Amino acid sequence: MTPEHDHPAPRVSPLSRESVAEAALRLLNETGLEKLTLRAIATELNVKAPALYWHFKNKQELIDEMATEMFRRMTAAPPSPAPDAGGPAWREMLLANNRGLRRALLAYRDGARVFSGSRFTGTEHAEHSESQLRTLVEAGFDLPQAVRALVTTFSYTLGFVTEEQGVHPVQGERREGYDVAERSERLADYPLAASAGTHIFEDYDAHFDEGLQLILDGVAARYGAR
Repeated sequence: MTPEHDHPAPRVSPLSRESVAEAALRLLNETGLEKLTLRAIATELNVKAPALYWHFKNKQELIDEMATEMFRRMTAAPPSPAPDAGGPAWREMLLANNRGLRRALLAYRDGARVFSGSRFTGTEHAEHSESQLRTLVEAGFDLPQAVRALVTTFSYTLGFVTEEQGVHPVQGERREGYDVAERSERLADYPLAASAGTHIFEDYDAHFDEGLQLILDGVAARYGAR
């Protein structure tokens, strides 16, 4: 019988950029972005931290890959049927994509911060952008208009979720200091600002959709889209 101390060490799966990013995303909901360290990810993967530097020079490169993996998962999921489908194809496409983006960002603590300013790796995002731009161009937008419509709705969604996650870091968790009733009492001398609290810090689903519809109404009016 082989002595216990001669037993081979358990096999460790080889590291890749994707496997490191997947481990980082698993930890993200526990730690948040600020406390997500290469050391913690290495522990999750049962390796030494220097092994990660073969794949990522710094934390920003890792965040770029995390954002890319989030994007892959988002675009791999079949789109949910739109409750208000029936409008022009370009509008339904922008509604569906930005609703899907918001769901994807909300699935992770600091999901919007991971996405914000990140540089996607690979070319999957280009395929997705090509499809969206083609839908807009075929609807009568010229390319600069199509780009502006895409970028504006994307930026709105990213900014909205950044603010939303400042109040609700993850589903079911609410940061201190955002109690609407307490806020209303504190701002009693400013009745409009006090009453605005329920329209800012509650019912995020409805507020997101209304804001997105406002932007799309503006796109249609400015560019004469039908």
